[in-house]
Amino acid sequence: MNPTGKTKRGQALVEFALLVPIMLLLVLGIAEFGRAWMTENILTGAAREAVRAAAVETQANAYNSAKTIADAVLASAGIPLVMVPSDFDDSVNSPVPEVSVSITYNYSIVVTGFIPGLPASFPLTGTATMRRERY
Repeated sequence: MNPTGKTKRGQALVEFALLVPIMLLLVLGIAEFGRAWMTENILTGAAREAVRAAAVETQANAYNSAKTIADAVLASAGIPLVMVPSDFDDSVNSPVPEVSVSITYNYSIVVTGFIPGLPASFPLTGTATMRRERY
């Protein structure tokens, strides 16, 4: 028996209705953050593989070799093929010749419709730099 004569029917239902959207937003945010982190790690791995291929290749074939490797790594991860920028530094005249590869991917957010003001996509970049091997 309730000493005050008032009933508390529906209290749990109201609390549940107030907390479920917050919990769903939190779970979806964690999942989306994990997906973005995984995508950035894949981009960094593809850039690392591409720069390694370009560092050991002759200077004339460095770009083609880097692009082929990067496209293969990205295709195996299910990311649409992205061109490795052709402006990476592959000069042999610098004191410490280095090869740098930067891969940019426009990451689309799945939960865009649930959060007002959230952009539909944003760029993620994977970058790697390595010293050129001497022949």
